[in-house]
Amino acid sequence: MQIHLQPQDDSLLMRETGAWAAEKLDYLARYIGLFEIAMRRKWSTRYYVDLLAGPGKNVVRDSGDVLLGSPLLALTAAYPFTGYFFADLSDRNVKALRQRCAASPHSQRVDIRTGDCNDLVNDIVAHIKCDDWRSLNLAFLDPEGMELQWKTVAKLATVRRMDLIINYPQGGLNRYMPRAFETPGQTNVDDFFGDRAWREIYRECQNRESLLGIHRRLIDFYKESLQQLGYTVIRQVDQIGDEPLIRNVKRRAPLYRLLFASKHSLGHDFWHKVTRRDVHGQTRLPLYWSLAFLFVVTASAVQKAQKRLKPLLRTPISSAFIVAYPK
Repeated sequence: MQIHLQPQDDSLLMRETGAWAAEKLDYLARYIGLFEIAMRRKWSTRYYVDLLAGPGKNVVRDSGDVLLGSPLLALTAAYPFTGYFFADLSDRNVKALRQRCAASPHSQRVDIRTGDCNDLVNDIVAHIKCDDWRSLNLAFLDPEGMELQWKTVAKLATVRRMDLIINYPQGGLNRYMPRAFETPGQTNVDDFFGDRAWREIYRECQNRESLLGIHRRLIDFYKESLQQLGYTVIRQVDQIGDEPLIRNVKRRAPLYRLLFASKHSLGHDFWHKVTRRDVHGQTRLPLYWSLAFLFVVTASAVQKAQKRLKPLLRTPISSAFIVAYPK
C-alpha cells in the first residue's frame, strides 16, 4: 500500500512531535539527496543506519500534519541506499515500521531490529564491516532524550567510511546536567559524552555564576572526541552555522543541534551546502559576512550619533543641557 510510504495517516502508529521536527527532517532529507546523487555511481555499497528509527511517521500535535520519519525519508529517496539498518527499543514502533517498509519495492534491503541501540550497534557494525573496503555509509542518530551513548558513536566510527548526523540534545542536557553534576556515580550525561570531563566544563561555568556559552564549550569538547575517532574537525569562522539549532516553535527555546561528522572533507562540503538554506528556503549568510554587516551597521549608527552630538560639543553647557533634555 503506497499510503504507507506517503506523508498521510495510514492508521498505523505515529510518533507525536512538535512542528520543529519538520526542520530537522528537512536537513536530513536534503543531505540524503545530495549524498546519493553524488555517490551512487562511485560506491556500489551504501548503507543507511538509523538506530532510533521510531515508527516511520510523525504527527504534528498542533496541526495534525503527518511527516515521514527519518527511516522512510531514506527508504523513499529518489536514489535509494543499497542497504538499511533500522532499530528501535519499542516493539510497537518496530511493528508499525515493518508494515510501512514492507510496502516499499526496496523492502528486501531493509534490516529492522528491536532493542537498545547501544547494544544492537555491535552486530550491525560487524555486518557493515563485511563490505568495509567498498562501502560508503551514513548514520542518523536522533534520540528523543538521553538514550544515545558515546560508545555507540565510537563503535560506528570503527567503520572505515561512516558519516554521522547526530542530534546534540541541548534541551535535554539543560534538564539533566544539574542533577548529574551532583551525582557521584555514573549518569546518562556521562554516558552521552563518554567520560566525566564535561563536569569540569560545567564546574567552571558554574563558578562564573553563568552557564551562558556552556554548550559552545561542550560541543567543542564533543567534536574533539570525534576527532580522536578519526573524524575531520573543520574549524572555520562560519562553522557555527553548520550546526543548525532547532528551537521550540512557540517558545523559541533551544531544543537540539544537528552535528555532522565525516572523515572526508567532501562530506563536510555537502553538509555545508545543505545547512546554507533552512526549511523555509532562506539562505544563511556565512558568520563572517554577518559580522561584517553588523560592523557596517554599527559604524553607520555611530557616525549618525556623532553628527547629532556635534552641535552640542560647540554649545555652552547650560544650553547643551536644554538641547539634550528639552522640556
